[in-house]
Amino acid sequence: MADETRLVGGNEGWAGERGDFAQLSEADIRGTACTEGRPKEGRAAGGACAYPYQLAVRDEDAQLFEGPYAERLAKIRSRYPDNRGALLPVLNLAQEVRGWLSPESMARVAEILDLPATYVRGVATFYTMYNKAPVGRFLIQVCTNVSCNLCGADDVMETFLENVDAEPGETSEDGLFTVIEAECLGACGFPTAVQINDRYFENVAPADVPAIIDRLRGEAHVLNGSRG
Repeated sequence: MADETRLVGGNEGWAGERGDFAQLSEADIRGTACTEGRPKEGRAAGGACAYPYQLAVRDEDAQLFEGPYAERLAKIRSRYPDNRGALLPVLNLAQEVRGWLSPESMARVAEILDLPATYVRGVATFYTMYNKAPVGRFLIQVCTNVSCNLCGADDVMETFLENVDAEPGETSEDGLFTVIEAECLGACGFPTAVQINDRYFENVAPADVPAIIDRLRGEAHVLNGSRG
């Protein structure tokens, strides 16, 4: 069921800028009201590679590209004239399944696409969007570029670190949070911008951080309960 929670007051940093449309719920703004759950095998080939690849639920020991994910892989490969073109979305898929790209994952991608392992590793290590080490269930990326920096991003970053009790790039003891700096999140009109997995939180101030962390802990509790 779509989240029908109404946002009260101005932009609280939870769901982006609403402008004059105060009647919109968070689900309306994020698009979850119309997308609902996304099948692991993807839908059409055109959308099979467009899913978020940093999810709160993943399995580091899962088999890659098997079951429904094999269908998704086939759809992704059908969109490109050669295997090199498919490399980025296939790496995305591997990270979606396991949460990060281990050397074994990169080797498997190279094997499945029939590409040199060194080439795949070179591409994967070039992009900061790929995690080369395990991260917490919630990857918190705080933009500290110019607009956000001028609006207090350093304080937001520090407050996140204090609230999760971890150093930059380290995972909190409970395994829930990893906080890193982001060079730019493309939301310069709504500083400070913070990306948490596949969600944007905008106009975040230090005072907002404890509520965000409490919200994420609540989501983790629900996810743990749903898994058994």
